[in-house]
Amino acid sequence: MNFSFTGKNLAVSQEVKDHAEKRMGRLARLFPENVEVSVTFSVVKQENKVEVSIPLSGRVLRAEVAGDDMFTAIDGVVDVLDRQRTKYKSQLRDRARRNAAFKNELHLVFSDEAHDDDVADEIVIERMKQFPLKPMEPEEAVMEMELLGHNFYVFRTPAFEVNVVYKRKNGAYGLICPNDPADCL
Repeated sequence: MNFSFTGKNLAVSQEVKDHAEKRMGRLARLFPENVEVSVTFSVVKQENKVEVSIPLSGRVLRAEVAGDDMFTAIDGVVDVLDRQRTKYKSQLRDRARRNAAFKNELHLVFSDEAHDDDVADEIVIERMKQFPLKPMEPEEAVMEMELLGHNFYVFRTPAFEVNVVYKRKNGAYGLICPNDPADCL
């Protein structure tokens, strides 16, 4: 694993970097040797936050944990990444069982040396909803979302493209559109 450390609003000490490398070392044997790991340390409103991104083929494992101190946050982010890795690996296994073309992807993403005895989490779709999409502007979709009390809303633009608006953690709103975002507004 190749680590890239960044500090926002603080200088990252060597002790913190060493602890992060040591804790993430338990994950190192499960990923290819040349995987790039981006670790960002920040302090926001007296909370220590650690963000880690690990790009894999076609997917990015990302975790963000805030804690009382950096060491606690590092431990938490490693646990989250381990759960995500397990879930992703089981998804690849299920896909490989269904389609032989994906069998190679499983071996490319995860090291052959890693033996994982975790129980695979199955994805169960518990409920399906169907509703008509009426054309509207993103601002109108945000109002509809707020009226319903949801944190996302699917709608169709006047150009008949399906978009999604969602509420972000900081209270702002986001827009997901299938094409260039400039075309959506």
